Amino acid sequence: MSERVCVGAISGAFGVRGEVRLKSFTADPQDIANYTPLFTEDGARSFTVHLTRQINNGFSARLSDIATKEEADALRGTQLYAERSQLPSLPDDEFYHADLVNLMVLDTGGAELGTVKAVQNHGAGDLLEIQVKAGSATVLLPFTKAIVPTVDLATGRIIADPPEGLFE
Repeated sequence: MSERVCVGAISGAFGVRGEVRLKSFTADPQDIANYTPLFTEDGARSFTVHLTRQINNGFSARLSDIATKEEADALRGTQLYAERSQLPSLPDDEFYHADLVNLMVLDTGGAELGTVKAVQNHGAGDLLEIQVKAGSATVLLPFTKAIVPTVDLATGRIIADPPEGLFE
């Protein structure tokens, strides 16, 4: 498991005074401000975050050391990471998306199906994007208890019971 977890992303400047448009990936979107300092992916920069208002698809926010629109625009697309130790512990049946990526996926008979490439959510629930073992194709597997009965982070594997024909 990585020491940092992606909790948000900057989608550009908001206004002309150095505020940014901030997308939050936390369960309670406003909690992103509680996990500061937030780091860039490479860890080279860190920011404290002050949410100023809610806007469409996120928040406007002030970041430490960002004072101009140009500085805010330069951060467009930057993902922000929090230290895992700052995040709340999860119940046994919940997982941080970052912990699922790169896990091996096996079917209920033990045959390898592939590895988790990403976790996506388009509004109807989480989907595991599985890189199929033989080939470059990916398959979207619904991440429900019925289809994915076992996630074992300690051994790095997921047991899945995919719908008939999904991996053919």
